[in-house]
Amino acid sequence: MQRILITVLVSLVTVGFAVSTAVADVARMTTDELQSRLDDSEVVILDARGSWDWVKTDDKIIGADRVDPGSVSVWAKNYDNAKTFVIYCA
Repeated sequence: MQRILITVLVSLVTVGFAVSTAVADVARMTTDELQSRLDDSEVVILDARGSWDWVKTDDKIIGADRVDPGSVSVWAKNYDNAKTFVIYCA
């Protein structure tokens, strides 16, 4: 299995609303925890890296949706807010 070399943040916020959350309030997940949940249909993985960071790397999680971190209000309505969201950036 490919080792995921990124920092992963899990956010259990209601998708569809712009939420301001202190970093200390965001649950964190280790790469091993994420690895064990990659096939979990209740988990949505969102790659929120900036465009340049996303383009210049080959390290991507297969199945992750690429989203623009500056356009939450545009893409958030496309997701079921009952899911667990893993949002990562590097």
